[in-house]
Amino acid sequence: MIGKRVVVTGMATVCPLGNNLETSWAGLISGKSGIAPITRFDCSRYSTRIAGEIKDFNPEEFIPRKQVRRMDRFNQYAMVCAKTLLAESGFRINKENDSYTGIVLGCGLGGLETIEEFHSKLLKRGPEKISPFYIPKLISNIATGQIAIETGAKGPNMVTTSACASGVHSIGYAYSDIKLGRVNAMISGGMEATITPMGISGFTAMKALSSRNDEPEKASRPFEKNRDGFVPSEGAGLLLLESLDHALERGATIYAEVSGFGASADAYHITAPDESGAGMAKAMQVAIREADISPADVEHVNAHGTSTTWNDLCETRAIKKVFGSRAYDIPISANKSMIGHMLGAAGGVESIFSVMSLYEQLIPGTINLDEPDPECDLDYVADGSRQAPINNVLCNSFGFGGTNACILFKKYSDSV
Repeated sequence: MIGKRVVVTGMATVCPLGNNLETSWAGLISGKSGIAPITRFDCSRYSTRIAGEIKDFNPEEFIPRKQVRRMDRFNQYAMVCAKTLLAESGFRINKENDSYTGIVLGCGLGGLETIEEFHSKLLKRGPEKISPFYIPKLISNIATGQIAIETGAKGPNMVTTSACASGVHSIGYAYSDIKLGRVNAMISGGMEATITPMGISGFTAMKALSSRNDEPEKASRPFEKNRDGFVPSEGAGLLLLESLDHALERGATIYAEVSGFGASADAYHITAPDESGAGMAKAMQVAIREADISPADVEHVNAHGTSTTWNDLCETRAIKKVFGSRAYDIPISANKSMIGHMLGAAGGVESIFSVMSLYEQLIPGTINLDEPDPECDLDYVADGSRQAPINNVLCNSFGFGGTNACILFKKYSDSV
């Protein structure tokens, strides 16, 4: 392997299953759904009235009230996770390491709620009533900027925006910078908060969302014959990546190693995936090749698994392209069956769950798979979480525009 080894030394999440990693992971492995009726606004006229909202979230436990008022929810989620991440990992940013510590997060849409709020104010009260904090509140990279101000991290600071692949792209590029020796540590992952009138309206207009409103917990049905679209959700998932030597020097807990990253483009359609799954397969193959392993060494795939007709079918085809006949023997999880689709945050949260699978040697199940799609005929772990020896986990994220990103985690060993 060329370059530095990169390891995961911290994780934090706020997601529909809970406002911390312990609660979220416990919910996931027990098959709990985080989907419920929308409470944030009156959605009685909407065909989709369910989502994975964050519940009982109080940012003022972590952030001063004045600052909270100047932050969109996606930024609040990211800041809370960043503070939790650093506190629980024991990583301290100081004058000796601040220039070698960076932040790169993924975000698909940014401050949509803020745009709606100020657009309404503009129409009702005029331009003179628009706050000078309007633009800083909505831009997606304000989250990484504010986390840097809060923590003192002076290394690379940016946001990747690649629709639903944003989170995994951010982890991939953070991994690459550490591997190349540009930095020693990176805060990476994803964040999103688009459960708003315009957010739900937009995805509804695309006919992308489930309308199974009477059974919210059963609405997200990846790979299932009767799936009718994805369920929107929100939150954040952040990981602390470090070079192995840096982590060992400070005595950090090592949860897993990042061993490969792959990215590709379908070059096919603005929203639909390439029906052959070729682009998805290419990203998986690149990640596996970079990890210097063979497809036979991958014991678990954490699928993108959105619960939309074409994504689930194309991802299944892609997995078969990569693994051949062995595809039928690989346990495949779809976390979105429980947490919904977190858009730009999805890759961050699902990467955390992939790392937890390695760390605890436990594969989460996929719920709501009552009647599998005949063309989605792989092992999607529909019988509940499964204890299994696993050394390599591939985590997939694919987005509108035909963008594909895959990250490969492996069980940490002190040998090369």
